[in-house]
Amino acid sequence: MKKIDIDDELYQYIASNTQSIGESASTILRRLLNLSDGTNAPVETTTTKTEQETPVVEVQEEIKQEFSPQSSTEDTKHAVNTVTAPTQVKGNVFNVLNKEELAMQKGVVGRFLFILAALYRTHKTDFANVLEIKGRDRVYFATSKEALLESGSSMNPKNITDTEYWVMTNSNTTRKKMMLHEVALCLGYSAEEAEKIRDYL
Repeated sequence: MKKIDIDDELYQYIASNTQSIGESASTILRRLLNLSDGTNAPVETTTTKTEQETPVVEVQEEIKQEFSPQSSTEDTKHAVNTVTAPTQVKGNVFNVLNKEELAMQKGVVGRFLFILAALYRTHKTDFANVLEIKGRDRVYFATSKEALLESGSSMNPKNITDTEYWVMTNSNTTRKKMMLHEVALCLGYSAEEAEKIRDYL
């Protein structure tokens, strides 16, 4: 199994080309380089990156936990479960989200929490569905800070404003967008609407 060092710019480029939750870094690179599937061991990248309001995390850990081939199957199965027979949208978050207030939030994490809080206000009854959105080794949402901390290290849990829910924030922007997309789907939004909500980030 080989390891290579990459800089932040390359890491962001690889992450931005993720097409599905759990897709491995090796799969992304093969697609970008137009290479067929091989039997070689997947490439793992090792470097450090920082994100505003989040501590330094190792790309190697990010790749293992969030882009590993094993997690791909599990996350894909989970994604199917979360969007099957979606609940009917009783409200519309687009009527609640204020773009001016959103722009005033502090960084990506601030906007992430603001959007989740707006979704909660619009769908209080169904918001518990987000607890089913999980990674291979990590829980993304919980009803307590302790529950998130117990599910993994470097979670950086944050409370979703004015709710009893907590969310993991120690992930890159691409991951946060995927989480918002899944939240929107499990609350009954169409794929097109979920993409609009994701792009608010």
